[in-house]
Amino acid sequence: MSQETPDYDQDFKNLIVDYPREAIAFFASQEAVRLDESVRVLPIRQEQLKERLRHHYRALDTPLHIEWSNGEREVLAFAFEEETRTERFDIHRLIHYCTDLSQMLGTTRIVPVVIFLSARPVPTRLELAGDQHTYLSFQYLYWQAGAEPYRQHRDSPNIVARLCLPLMHWEGTDEKLEARASALQGLETLEPDPKKRLKYADFVDNYAQLDDNEQELFRQRYPEEEAI
Repeated sequence: MSQETPDYDQDFKNLIVDYPREAIAFFASQEAVRLDESVRVLPIRQEQLKERLRHHYRALDTPLHIEWSNGEREVLAFAFEEETRTERFDIHRLIHYCTDLSQMLGTTRIVPVVIFLSARPVPTRLELAGDQHTYLSFQYLYWQAGAEPYRQHRDSPNIVARLCLPLMHWEGTDEKLEARASALQGLETLEPDPKKRLKYADFVDNYAQLDDNEQELFRQRYPEEEAI
């Protein structure tokens, strides 16, 4: 049975915008510690402002703006990027995105986060330096599909972690099917909106990519999850 090729960029843009707090907690856990329920999380326009109108614009994947309602802390921005093909990733381009966002928001509190859909090695740091000083030191947070075991998040209360289970590391058909079942169980348990359940059941299927034999095994072993 042929399957339509998923639009990975749109899949993750929707996931992050629908579940911004959960996405930050999962993909950028180091920076999520002080983000309690009192903060406001707002999407930012993807198209960065042009320096000149005839210039091309740069577009971020999914930037998020964090505000503290009592003003106790300066605003914070998360610059999420999704990279389907690791070899196309350009750390210089990411630096441009972050400096554009910093200029637009008038803050240096920017957290770049990249989601890689493969576990190939990537450059994670760039430094510009002379003989005496380092003049620019840049790094970013990242999450790589297949780099952590799905069992680590199998029972997570974070819906983003549960939906991403099929993208994590599993071995063999049994674990692949269990990852999909746990993702669907999380969707059923953690998402009360039936429209979103339908929407993200598609997300799980896009990344589980079961063939016909695996699909039949899944029906036999997980009839309740198949009904979802």
